Amino acid sequence: MNPEAEQFERLITLAQRLVQAIEGDIEALRTGQLQKMRSLDPEVQKLLVLYTREAQGVDPSRSKSAPVETKKRLTAVTAKFRDVLGLQQRLLTRMRNASEGIVKAVADEVQRQRAPTITYAPGQTQNRYRQTSVPMIFNGVV
Repeated sequence: MNPEAEQFERLITLAQRLVQAIEGDIEALRTGQLQKMRSLDPEVQKLLVLYTREAQGVDPSRSKSAPVETKKRLTAVTAKFRDVLGLQQRLLTRMRNASEGIVKAVADEVQRQRAPTITYAPGQTQNRYRQTSVPMIFNGVV
């Protein structure tokens, strides 16, 4: 087996393992069991670094000598890898938006309950539109 084919085989193996980990994350996100997400596991982080190094080491001019079947398998697993990454990103975005919405709703309700009662007394008109503390969204970029 030539070096390019060996490199492609390593990439295929790494991509398959990463796809399995990301599919586990997707299942954990769908079931609401975030503590079971595998992408935060140090082993998966190492796999990702190894995959990145291997992918950066691919020389397009030399990869033409790799077997056609290996190239097809690499193309297929790479497409699947991109698909599951996209799905994971969409689910994570939904979860983040939902959690930020909950935090904002709770902060708005706390602010509403802490706000002083406004009366129609003559001395109250100057403080009528004064706000107390403003809620802060913790997961957003400030």
